[in-house]
Amino acid sequence: MPALSTFSVAHAQPKRGVKTDPYAGTAVAATNDQRAAAGLPTLKRDRCLQRFAARQAARMAKQREMFHQDLSPILRKCHVRSVGENVAYGFGSGESVVNDGWMNSAGHRANILDRNFRLVAVAAHEAGGRWYVAQVFGRR
Repeated sequence: MPALSTFSVAHAQPKRGVKTDPYAGTAVAATNDQRAAAGLPTLKRDRCLQRFAARQAARMAKQREMFHQDLSPILRKCHVRSVGENVAYGFGSGESVVNDGWMNSAGHRANILDRNFRLVAVAAHEAGGRWYVAQVFGRR
């Protein structure tokens, strides 16, 4: 069963452990579609945030459990003044994790529709037939 978790400090299956740009790309597009529908600006992808999202998705997949990372290093290393994170597992596509998962949860929805965020990164890894996803938001 799919699961979600949020934290703020503010269909082919690939081989195990493969980074999934198509999954992440559709999640970013779905996130920006939701923001556009709410009259909010589009989030821009950020390389620094991407490193943290990729690391988190890989760690969750390796441990086969969902958990949040410490966001303090993201604040320092990515030079952002606010940061948020959504994590999930078990959703088969980037569109599904956003539209069927995060948008149906108040905390996740709040991160996606936070008018202060301007940057985003999404990474997904598959392990044991289940997707593990990390979405990181930021604002400089």
